[in-house]
Amino acid sequence: MMGDNMFGNTMWAGHWLWMLVIAIVVVIPAWRICQRTGYPGWMGVLILIPIVNLVLLYFIAFADWPADKTGDQNG
Repeated sequence: MMGDNMFGNTMWAGHWLWMLVIAIVVVIPAWRICQRTGYPGWMGVLILIPIVNLVLLYFIAFADWPADKTGDQNG
């Protein structure tokens, strides 16, 4: 009986907090990796978008890094 659930179709408030924590734990390292490779840090936010996150990982893995060309390691 699906109708007996007192929460209905709403999501538990803790769920949103958990999602925020996971997003922060994933975005911060991705942001730093993008900065260290010489790309803008905001590209790290793309890691949250399905399929785009795989494209970002392959891009970072196989592209020529601007930091390698300039010698700048940002950290």
